[in-house]
Amino acid sequence: MNFARLRFLRSLCQPRQHFQTQWQGQRWMTTITKPPAAVTEETDAATKKPQSATVQGPSPRVKPMPLVEERLESILSPIRTRIMRKKRLATDELSALGFLNTRGYTTAEEYNLEALQAALKEQNLYETKRFFSTDNLDVEQNVLFVAAKYPTGQQPREIFFFREGSVVFWNCSDIEMNNVLNFLRSFERESYVSALVHGESEVMPYTYIPSAAVDVEGDLVAESSDFNATSRAFFQKGKFFVTGDRDSFLYKYTFSNAMAQSIKLGMWEATLDRYIDSIEHLTEDLKRGRRLRISRAAMLRKTGELFALRHVINLSSDLLDAPDFYWDREELEGLYLQVCSYFSISRRTKVMNEKISHCVELAELVSHNLNDAHHIRLEWMIIILIMVEVGFEILHFISDKGEKQQSLEVVPLSSQLVPK
Repeated sequence: MNFARLRFLRSLCQPRQHFQTQWQGQRWMTTITKPPAAVTEETDAATKKPQSATVQGPSPRVKPMPLVEERLESILSPIRTRIMRKKRLATDELSALGFLNTRGYTTAEEYNLEALQAALKEQNLYETKRFFSTDNLDVEQNVLFVAAKYPTGQQPREIFFFREGSVVFWNCSDIEMNNVLNFLRSFERESYVSALVHGESEVMPYTYIPSAAVDVEGDLVAESSDFNATSRAFFQKGKFFVTGDRDSFLYKYTFSNAMAQSIKLGMWEATLDRYIDSIEHLTEDLKRGRRLRISRAAMLRKTGELFALRHVINLSSDLLDAPDFYWDREELEGLYLQVCSYFSISRRTKVMNEKISHCVELAELVSHNLNDAHHIRLEWMIIILIMVEVGFEILHFISDKGEKQQSLEVVPLSSQLVPK
């Protein structure tokens, strides 16, 4: 009995906080084992306790556990308006394997390559390797190929400038690319937005291979006696493989040309997306039967933008077929078509033409509606003018009739009989 009394006295002498923490721990364990519904019911019951009940110490606040079924993808990941075309390996993994980077941009509608070549020569940082034309007529030189004079590594740093507003960097750092892009602004015509330029850029890995027979990633490329384009350059699994020869610039140009076509198409896709967003309210107005919130002049400009975009895609560019430059260069044409297939240029061009066709139908419908409303307004104006003219004629008729009645005066007979 004495030992029992001693234990009881010790339990009374223990601080009150020990009991509270012990009780809180038991309460937390019960909340973990209970389902969320039971926890919420328990918290509601705890809040409905009468105020007369006295509780020693602060009451513990039990937070309900988050539901496992709640997904955070809608919060963490933004809504994607553009589908990613290709999945590529990380840059660090490829650099560890000995690959370099090729990055392409499209910054404007057109470059002044003659002035750019003179400015680069005056800057004395890049040497012009080639300034050539890719059409059969050789009317205009539309590709400028330069290389850095001062090397920073074992491999050369090279840049392709395309007259249609694209630039492709080979083995250039981010700082150097940003400096060149800033330098290009004074030679651009109709520049694009900087955010769109960086958002639509493309990055492709490449590496150098020996010009003899090679075996890359376990696949035999060519025999040593077959010294042709297959052994000097090829495209495999989303990566470029070229030789380090001086004559390999044509293969680099082929890869750069396909990249530039894909980036330019991406710019036009973004332009078409903005156009679709700008006319989206018209479909809602047609659906609701409301008055169209656009004027005839604005709709005419919108139609002109649409046909201009269709013109540059189908007539001014080489998206529908391979350029004439590859007509008598079968090896380069094969590489070009492989890279274009990798970027799905044909399918994307077809999708864009279908979207443009739907936009043309909507533009024609809206134009007809606006023209009908304009014609109806003109007809009502003519009717109102005719009614005003009829009203004036009625007023003239009434006024003329009143004047005639006042002019007809009756002369009395007495005035006629008075002698003179």
